[in-house]
Amino acid sequence: MKNKPTNVIFILADDMGFGDLGCFGNDAVRTPNLDRLASEGAALTQHYTASPICAPARAGLLTGRYPHRTGAIDVPSNRGLDRIALDETTVADAFRAGGYRTGMIGKWHNGFHDERYFPRSRGFDEFVGFLNGGMDYYEWILDWNGQEKKADGRYLTDVFTGAALDFVEKHQTDPFFLYLAYNAPHSPLQVPEDRIETYRQMGRFTEEVCRVYAMIEIMDEGVGRLLDRLSQLGLDEDTLVVFTTDNGPYLLDGQDRFNGILSGMKTQVLEGGIRVPAIIRQPGAVPNGRHHGGFFHFCDWMPTLLSWCGLENPGTKPLDGRDRSEDLRHAGESTEGPAPDAPRFWQCNRYNPINHHNGAMRDGDWKLHWPEVEGANFKDGTEDQPSYDYGLTHTQPLRPINPEMPERKLGPPVAPRLYHLGRDPSEKKDLSTEEPERSAEMQAAYDRWFEEVTRELRECGGPPTV
Repeated sequence: MKNKPTNVIFILADDMGFGDLGCFGNDAVRTPNLDRLASEGAALTQHYTASPICAPARAGLLTGRYPHRTGAIDVPSNRGLDRIALDETTVADAFRAGGYRTGMIGKWHNGFHDERYFPRSRGFDEFVGFLNGGMDYYEWILDWNGQEKKADGRYLTDVFTGAALDFVEKHQTDPFFLYLAYNAPHSPLQVPEDRIETYRQMGRFTEEVCRVYAMIEIMDEGVGRLLDRLSQLGLDEDTLVVFTTDNGPYLLDGQDRFNGILSGMKTQVLEGGIRVPAIIRQPGAVPNGRHHGGFFHFCDWMPTLLSWCGLENPGTKPLDGRDRSEDLRHAGESTEGPAPDAPRFWQCNRYNPINHHNGAMRDGDWKLHWPEVEGANFKDGTEDQPSYDYGLTHTQPLRPINPEMPERKLGPPVAPRLYHLGRDPSEKKDLSTEEPERSAEMQAAYDRWFEEVTRELRECGGPPTV
């Protein structure tokens, strides 16, 4: 490798599951460029997001800290629940402090209605994208480095690919960090009709799944164009490319589809909601054609990327993530990598955090899981949904958020279930009655974690727990 700084292109898909790529076992969806990326690098098979929903997952990625600590615990931007607290340091802050040009393209969803939370206030020199949780693929309206730009006839995924190509071309002689956050295949399920027909003719899928696969295919083509441009500019060996997704797939409303052997989906902390595909490539630095079974968590990306590029973290808050750079440099030397070297935790629900609801802890191969409590995922459709829907085709004004949390009627708590993921990755056999002491010890550790992170949530202005 040349003795020069390593560029980073971090590509994030939206609601794309473990089974939505050819190289992860799907025999129908066409992802030749992502498959190529994996053949030229390594596919991470024990890679976990920080949350099974969008904004908290992205907060964990950007800060290296559990989402609850950052204040980003849910998706309603109108209530400020997607915001990363202003005293948090982002990975973009760190790269910019290290002399890199930083760019963010695509879906932000980590702060709306207040410019202090926008990407260009959180470490990114340039921003082309939208702040809402979703955007129309044809009637889009974007923030283009502070200027409003309306739809011009192009499909939104292609717009983001074009902006990424321009960024790389513009900064080819600078060290750069690019966060390319496609919103595909998140709803609305809009895609050119001629791209759907291939999947319809297979006769295997619902109309919704045909659309999802076509949306993924177009995004895959964009990744291919970006890889080709790196090669044309002679930047292959100088650039670490990462591809992953924010959470597991949404499998309701006709979208039920292949997700490997994993149970659960988006919003759930079962494996299908939090275990997501990841691919890394840098010729000469990452072994090629490997499947890496080592554990990797979203919070690990910030310390890993900084170490990979020889940069320091300018922040003062302790990270929950760990530097996994050496693991990645030796990716795939063993197909069965180590389990987590420390317990890891997840918890997700609407509005106020609820202990022992949709929570999980992994300690080695053991996983303790609390199912959902009835009523905990209630969404206030009178206020939150209209705000999101309006943002699909409009910019929303800077305005105060509504800090009040809606009232909910919650059902009784559900006893946790214990799984051994090494023997039972599909989470079918509950071992809690066979291992009562282990279950009790793991619950006590989870409760200590929950108390700690929700205390930090309250300190940064977040809502109280239930």
